[in-house]
Amino acid sequence: MPPPPNSPRAFRVVAFILRPPLLAMTKRDWRGVEHMPRDRGVIVASNHMTNIDPLTFAHFLWDNGFTPKILAKASLFKVPVLGKVLLATGQIPVHRNTAAAGESLQSAIAAIDDGACVAVFPEGTLTRDPELWPMVGKTGVARLALTTRAPVIPVAQWGPQNLLGRYKKLLKPIPPKKVSVVAGPPVDLDDLYDRPQDNATLREATERVMAAITALLEDLRAEQAPTVRYDMRKPNAPRDAGAGGDAAPRPEVP
Repeated sequence: MPPPPNSPRAFRVVAFILRPPLLAMTKRDWRGVEHMPRDRGVIVASNHMTNIDPLTFAHFLWDNGFTPKILAKASLFKVPVLGKVLLATGQIPVHRNTAAAGESLQSAIAAIDDGACVAVFPEGTLTRDPELWPMVGKTGVARLALTTRAPVIPVAQWGPQNLLGRYKKLLKPIPPKKVSVVAGPPVDLDDLYDRPQDNATLREATERVMAAITALLEDLRAEQAPTVRYDMRKPNAPRDAGAGGDAAPRPEVP
C-alpha cells in the first residue's frame, strides 16, 4: 500500500517497521473513513483504553491515506528512542499544567491550518471506567475545534484491549485479535462557534464529542453505555443515575 501523500520520511520508516506486526497480530474491521474530509485540516477524536490503541488508531488512519499528528503527553517525548521517534514523525507534545500548555494548542492549530489530520484522545489518559467506556473528556479538543472550526470526526475503537490489556505490559498476539475502528460523521458544533469560549461552551462541545464517540462504541459493542459518564474527579458517583431503575447487567470486559 502506498504511503499517504506528503508523509514525512520518518513516518514512512516507522510505518514500514510497525505495520507488518500489526497486520499479523490483528484482524481489522475498519469503517467510516468516508466521513473524513481530505481537502482540509481535520480533527479525529478517539476513545482511549490501552497503551496500544494509539498504534491501532494510527494504523487505521495511515492505511486510509492520512498521516496523523497525534497529541501525546509531553513526558513520552522524554523517553529514550521513543521521544526521538515522536519528534521525527511530527507528533505534538501536550504540556499539561505548565507555562508551555498553550504551545500544544498553537502547534495543533498550525497543523490544521496546513491541512493536517490531528488525532486526539479527548479523555487525556486511559479511561478509568471499569468497563472501558469513554469517561468525561478534557476541554482541549473543544478549544481546538472551536478555534479552528475544523471538522471533528468521532472514532470508536474496540478490540485493542484484547491485544494489550489496560495497564498490562504483555502483548497477546496469538491468536490474532479482531480490532474494530469506526469513524462517524462530523460532530455538529456550528451553534457554538460564535459563543465566548467560556467553561460552559467548552464543556458542551466536549460532551458532544464524547457522546458521539460513545454512540459509535455502543454500536460496536452491541451494549448500552452507563447513563452517567465516569468522572475521574468523582470516582464514586453513581453510574446509572436517571436510568429509571437498575441498569441491565453488561458482560465482563476481557
